[in-house]
Amino acid sequence: MALNPTVAAIKNTAAPGAAPEAPSPAYAAYLKRESRRQTMIMASRVLLLVAFLAVWEIMAKTHIVNPMLTSYPSAVWPTFLDLLRNGDLLWHTWATFKATLIGFIISMVAGIALAAALWWSDFFYKVLDPFLVISNAMPKIAFVPIFYIWLGSEYSVYGMAVAISVFITIMVVYEGFRGIDPNKIKLALTLGATRAQVLTMVVLPGSVPTLLAALKMNIGLALVGVIVGEFQSSSEGLGFLIINGSQVFKLNIVMTAIVVLAIISGLMYLVIARLEAATSRRYS
Repeated sequence: MALNPTVAAIKNTAAPGAAPEAPSPAYAAYLKRESRRQTMIMASRVLLLVAFLAVWEIMAKTHIVNPMLTSYPSAVWPTFLDLLRNGDLLWHTWATFKATLIGFIISMVAGIALAAALWWSDFFYKVLDPFLVISNAMPKIAFVPIFYIWLGSEYSVYGMAVAISVFITIMVVYEGFRGIDPNKIKLALTLGATRAQVLTMVVLPGSVPTLLAALKMNIGLALVGVIVGEFQSSSEGLGFLIINGSQVFKLNIVMTAIVVLAIISGLMYLVIARLEAATSRRYS
């Protein structure tokens, strides 16, 4: 007896252990174009970096700019190796990274908790909203001497990291909470969910893209806060290395610390980007 054509097609496509079909020529050409495009993007990035370093080196060596004020790449590398050998670079880098990580975690936890409280109570939100706006708009560097007096030279760095990043975290995450489809919330409430269950099972999972965006912003802001704090009150960290090197006109040390900061920033952002890519399919 002949099989129904639809059933036969299903059996042919769903046969266990069947070899996957080869991509069509059009799709293969598309994959080749995308691979070529990604290669060109990476090559362009490398060329742009090399061109920047070459221009910097040439301008400093030919005294178009004063090398005493700008240093140059060929002088930064030996300084990097020297600081690495005597342990100063690792010590200062660890101090900055540790403070950034602690400030980042505190800011995210406090920011999400306060955003959830604002979502939970509209009255609470209306009371605090103008204060949050003003706090976010204030120049945080004004808090440095206050934090130094309140928290001391070590913990004032953490205070600056939190002060710079927590308010923007609250506002971004809260707007993400408000952007959740109200029909989903109504459906959960209709099915008997409590407000706490709506928050944990509807609002928070639905706000994952917003939370990831806050992570990407927050990691950079926390690092900025740490460096500002180290400029003013710390005796360790890359910020201290930068301000100390500039005071004695050792610009090689300053540029080395800036390069290390750029590497740290890039690595931390890359970790968050990987996390975003791993969760985007599930929560998009």
